Amino acid sequence: MTPQDVEAIYEALARKIDAIAPDQTEPFLAKLALLLAYDCADVARVQRRIDEAALNLDHP
Repeated sequence: MTPQDVEAIYEALARKIDAIAPDQTEPFLAKLALLLAYDCADVARVQRRIDEAALNLDHP
């Protein structure tokens, strides 16, 4: 994946989050994570990514 691909995904995600109701952001992100995990089909890899995603959340 190129940096441009990452930017395009980020922009699409940001636009969708802005378009949905604020109280639906968490369910949307959870649903997205599960759909992407399903596409990955590698449980251990998904579990590692879950742990990685939790790192450094308190840093901007």
